Amino acid sequence: MRERIGILTGGGDCPGLNTVIRAVVKCATKHGWETIGFLEGFEGLLEPVRYRRLDYKEMDALLFVGGTILGTSNKGRFAAKTGHGETHRIPRDILRRAKANIQQLGLRALVVVGGDGSLTTAQQLFEQGVPIIGVPKTIDNDLAATALTFGFDSAVACATDALDRLRTTAQSHDRVMVLEVMGRYAGWIAITAGISGGGDVILIPEIPFHLERVCAKIIEREREGKRFTLVVVAEGAREQGADFVTAGGAEASREARLGGIGAVVAAGIQKRTGKETRVCVLGHLQRGGAPTSFDRQLCTRFGTRAVQLIAEEKYGHMVALRPPDTIAVPITEAIGRLRLVPLEGDLVQTARALGISLGD
Repeated sequence: MRERIGILTGGGDCPGLNTVIRAVVKCATKHGWETIGFLEGFEGLLEPVRYRRLDYKEMDALLFVGGTILGTSNKGRFAAKTGHGETHRIPRDILRRAKANIQQLGLRALVVVGGDGSLTTAQQLFEQGVPIIGVPKTIDNDLAATALTFGFDSAVACATDALDRLRTTAQSHDRVMVLEVMGRYAGWIAITAGISGGGDVILIPEIPFHLERVCAKIIEREREGKRFTLVVVAEGAREQGADFVTAGGAEASREARLGGIGAVVAAGIQKRTGKETRVCVLGHLQRGGAPTSFDRQLCTRFGTRAVQLIAEEKYGHMVALRPPDTIAVPITEAIGRLRLVPLEGDLVQTARALGISLGD
């Protein structure tokens, strides 16, 4: 029987997951290995074990297809992050059952594609003796130990396109347009797309904002004859002294679902300035569709590097981008710490130099 490896995708979906699967399968085939993909994330590891054999011949069509053919989940018995990012220890019985099933399938190793939560789960499996290789994925770009995660560039492209479209309608109606984008704890999408799309106000989780200062920027633009304003808000942005704005009730087996800060900001702006203000929430549009060309090549590099790490038996490591190369770093260096937008970094300084208000 051919030697086997496994792969699963965990956490939220994003453009590029299928591209990583494609790269892993194609590269594994060159090593003479068969690849099986577990369905619905980590849940596929438990009885009844759910997986599919991944055929080399069907992989080419996945290069530009969004989502994941394996399915994914960010809740359930393997959820390692709950509330507002608190780490949860998965019951040992669950880990042992998953390990036994992996061993029964005769897997040489398991590739886990995911963000902080999924890789935290992967590390706990590794500590139980499962040979694990991690691939970093999150549109928030907030995972430590790698310069970039795949999915981020595609999400930024979506948000930038939205700003381009909102600009024309804002100009036509002399309105304030508030765009809410993803970004739970880190404002990478908001500040990168905000600069790329000509935002006038950018509110990110790293910098608590004052609504009065946001309104002051809008009034300043009015005095300059600029009768419209584009405001970009990360979902995790918070007014000074306030808590996260959440959407829906909390669930025990997953992180709190954020959403609604855009509407809060829009209502506050209209009340204080009298300007007609509208809000647009991009939501899952940022997760859907085909990956950008940058993400396609990054996913392909990550996938092939993951297989190389299996060949080297460098388990417990994650592929990381350290330009211009991909390297291996211990998973422990990537989890449990967030990669935030540096307050003195180039992005923030660029925004300030352009006169963009960050609400502080």
